[in-house]
Amino acid sequence: MADSKYYELYRRSSLGSSLTDTLDEFISNGGIEPQLALKILTHLDKAVADVLAEKVKARMTFKGHLDTYRFCDEVWTFIIKDIALKLDNTNSITAEKIKIVSCNAKRPGDPA
Repeated sequence: MADSKYYELYRRSSLGSSLTDTLDEFISNGGIEPQLALKILTHLDKAVADVLAEKVKARMTFKGHLDTYRFCDEVWTFIIKDIALKLDNTNSITAEKIKIVSCNAKRPGDPA
């Protein structure tokens, strides 16, 4: 049973995709059961969320052109083009396009 307390967003990161591919290979070869793979992915969801909440203290500012935005299932998604990012008042980094996904810290239905 998956722990619905954490979002599954990080499963689509490069780390999450690599882990998912590896787990799929283990399942295909009979090395692990699918239930164990789901438990491992649930631990990934929790570990990444906890580390980001506890360890990352950097701040970022950015300027760009909002291309697309969407709000679905309590999750905001923004596509920003021609963006300049500045992390903790350092030099700017530019990018052609980025995607920002923003979720509430508390999931709907969680106690306050």
